[in-house]
Amino acid sequence: MDHEGIRRPAGRAGATTAARHMRELDRAEALRLLATVSLGRIVFTQHALPAVRPVNHVVDGEDIVIRVHEGGALASLAAPADSPGVVVAYEADVIDPDTHLGWSVVVTGYASPVTDADDADRYADLVHPWVAQATTGALRIRPDLVTGFRLEAAPPRPAPAAC
Repeated sequence: MDHEGIRRPAGRAGATTAARHMRELDRAEALRLLATVSLGRIVFTQHALPAVRPVNHVVDGEDIVIRVHEGGALASLAAPADSPGVVVAYEADVIDPDTHLGWSVVVTGYASPVTDADDADRYADLVHPWVAQATTGALRIRPDLVTGFRLEAAPPRPAPAAC
């Protein structure tokens, strides 16, 4: 296996596998796989239109936590005080470019700023941005819907019985 859950089929390197199938993941397996990578994409609404940003994350329990930059589009996500947060989607995957095998997970839920100072400090130690901009806070995504699938090599078909 190259990476969490990706098997390269036997045969010449780089060959694609024509016979593959999708297997749905349960919530626990999807969140476990999400925790094995640090990069994903957050989908949110900006100026009444969908927007997508690549971000790095950490999974804390079932929550996905990302850091935000001052003045960035994600820092402006705000919800009314009496709401659970702003609806977002978060997606991460590992798909082998040669075999097209791997997995993809999508989390839909509510994002809200991390307001607890101890949590914010802990996330500052756990989530390290890839760009050289100062981060000013963190967003916590509380999953409501977790879906995912694995692209797997189809099991070999049994040979026909000889007559």
